[in-house]
Amino acid sequence: MHRLSILYGFCVLWMLTLSLAAFPAHAGLFGKDDDKAAVEAVPPANAPRSFADLSEVLLPAVVNISSTTKVTQPTQVMPDIPEFPEGSPFNEFFKDFMDRNGGGEALPTTSLGSGFVIDAGKGLVVTNNHVIKDADEIRVIFNDDVTLEATLVGKDDKTDLAVLQVDPKKRKLVAVPFGDSDVMRVGDWVVAIGNPFGLGGTVTAGIISARQRDIHSGPYDDFIQTDASINRGNSGGPMFNLKGEVIGINTAIYSPSGGSVGIGFAIPSDLAKPVIDQIVEFGRTRRGWMGVKIQTITDEIAESMGLDGTGGALVASVFPDGPAALAKIEQGDVVVEFNGHKLDTMRNLPRIVAETPVGEKVPVKLIRNGREITLSLVVGELEKAEDNGLIEKADASNDNLAPSKTAELDHTGLFVSDLNDAMHQMFEVPEDVTGVVVTKVDAGSDAALRGMMPGDVILEINQSPVSSVKDAKAQIVKVMEDKKSKMSVLLLVDRQGRGDVRFVALKLSKADTKKK
Repeated sequence: MHRLSILYGFCVLWMLTLSLAAFPAHAGLFGKDDDKAAVEAVPPANAPRSFADLSEVLLPAVVNISSTTKVTQPTQVMPDIPEFPEGSPFNEFFKDFMDRNGGGEALPTTSLGSGFVIDAGKGLVVTNNHVIKDADEIRVIFNDDVTLEATLVGKDDKTDLAVLQVDPKKRKLVAVPFGDSDVMRVGDWVVAIGNPFGLGGTVTAGIISARQRDIHSGPYDDFIQTDASINRGNSGGPMFNLKGEVIGINTAIYSPSGGSVGIGFAIPSDLAKPVIDQIVEFGRTRRGWMGVKIQTITDEIAESMGLDGTGGALVASVFPDGPAALAKIEQGDVVVEFNGHKLDTMRNLPRIVAETPVGEKVPVKLIRNGREITLSLVVGELEKAEDNGLIEKADASNDNLAPSKTAELDHTGLFVSDLNDAMHQMFEVPEDVTGVVVTKVDAGSDAALRGMMPGDVILEINQSPVSSVKDAKAQIVKVMEDKKSKMSVLLLVDRQGRGDVRFVALKLSKADTKKK
């Protein structure tokens, strides 16, 4: 019996050992496992346990912006004052009535936003342009409720930035430095400080959710996206890294409700700083200008042009007498490098050119007819070109008459016509435009898919000029008869004859599109 008890006890101990061995280690039955769980719960070494110290240092440099715009009330149409004898009490009565109700007085409207001090000695403050746009009065309110009047140093609509100035003698200012936004990565911590809904200095934190966002707000969109809480009134406020450096300027939110849903956008500091420096130095921007219209290279365009990939920017048109024209850059060239900066996408080129000093001579590497060449270009000034009207193309007036025969451009889904006087007038195409005009597009064709529409003018096919339907048909036949052809053509199209010139790659169908 004693032996059975020993054997029974041994079996129980053995079974308990097996069950404990099979029990998950993270269950935390033992002190060692508790330690392991605690270690796993500790935040990464570089994660802050609190933003309090950072916020305390930064809050004095962040300001609230209050701007007032005087809007004139529409004048009401009032009856004429009846004539009364001189000194009659009715004269004063009607005069007071007209003064009160005649309209025309200025009614103030206010706008609230945020900003931050970048130069304590000069009293310079940065905010968004839309915060102070058309303002008659601008006030800067500091975190201790001290309010100073501000003047506008300069603004830029294209990047939505503005620089203000307050009198630094009236208050001791604290400035914050800019950091390098290009080194920031998705997942990095950021801190946003601003004036949401006019509540005053408010600190929120989050991470960088994405970079290089294009939200179609301007030509240089390159936003940092964050999940830090940003609301109305945060516009113009700074986004900081954990070193206390400004790496973004909070500008916009995506919000179906009007409140924060965790999708905010900030102008990166590396885009903002050159603009701010120019405003401070010149009172306005002085952007570089290349003098071309460009477009993205799609897979179809790359195939049609024999390119290895879709990198670079395709030159759709060249402005006469502009920097590119003087440098001998041509329509159809593919810019792959500008002043040593390689172009992964078309979107990179406008920003690189804009940040290049005006008057600087730079190398431009491009592909022309399958061959890589390098040209020298002297950078022009965008604002001067706009002021001189070089960028806008004047429309010519059109005359007269006589119908034109429409023909199908086989295998394309397009019907085209010669550009005679009637077609110029019908589609309002300027007289100096030559080519063939699209009169109809088959709904199921690749041309329709690519956005071709009646009124578009085809200037070139496979980089050969066409001035008649006969020329256009000959180019299509040439492609169809080429045994090495990939059954696609590259069209140079003037959209609706408005000077909006771009390349369109079309896949050719094996059969004609005409209905039998």
